[in-house]
Amino acid sequence: MTAHTSCISCPLRSCGAFSPNSEAEIDFIQQFKERQTKIAAGGTILSEGKSGSELYTVLSGWAFRYRSLSDGRRQIFNFLLPGDFVGLQDQLGQASPHGVEALTDTDLCVFPIKRLWDLYSKHPALGFDITWLCAHEELIVDENLLSVGRRSASERIAMLLIHLYKRAESVSLGGSEGVPFPLTQQHIADALGLSLVHTNKTLKRLHAAGLYTLNNSLLKLPNPLAMAQLADYYALPLRGRPLI
Repeated sequence: MTAHTSCISCPLRSCGAFSPNSEAEIDFIQQFKERQTKIAAGGTILSEGKSGSELYTVLSGWAFRYRSLSDGRRQIFNFLLPGDFVGLQDQLGQASPHGVEALTDTDLCVFPIKRLWDLYSKHPALGFDITWLCAHEELIVDENLLSVGRRSASERIAMLLIHLYKRAESVSLGGSEGVPFPLTQQHIADALGLSLVHTNKTLKRLHAAGLYTLNNSLLKLPNPLAMAQLADYYALPLRGRPLI
């Protein structure tokens, strides 16, 4: 990934996961974009309790959005993959109730919040895209809440594995050997409200049942139908997602 990727030649636009934009819209997004930045694995993208002045698109890498309690316990709300838009979950200009951390080395396109109104006023179609992205994020969080509230441990982990597999596959990550899977068991536990011991035992059961393999940080689902049945997972019809 180059240090300065132009919007017109963004590799995400050619992967088939995102809806096309007009030349005028891409020109505006290029002007809206302030810079690119790289955050090392484990680095902070957004800090809990601090106000920010920037929005981000994940250009490459993985991150996660979370909130922690005073004793250090943490709830991961969502994992962020290339193409995901970061920062609209905040009350703009106010202290952020959550944080965002880079799970791997992550490249970000940076946009100033102060210019967000220009996007809505000059390109209302892009404003609609922003609204769609917010709704899509809420849908993912709702699905996670359903898992934590009603699914068993096996169902929760099956749901997370197949969901992240499908998301990674949609943005052309991985290949015949599987898709990248940089999560640790602690990340899985924090996302699903499970203890680390319970997470470990459940992963071993699913692996023994032949539902997934994880070699060299590559996740493969040998029997995706069985995994989907266990998770009670129903894939929605695919449509191109907006890319800002």
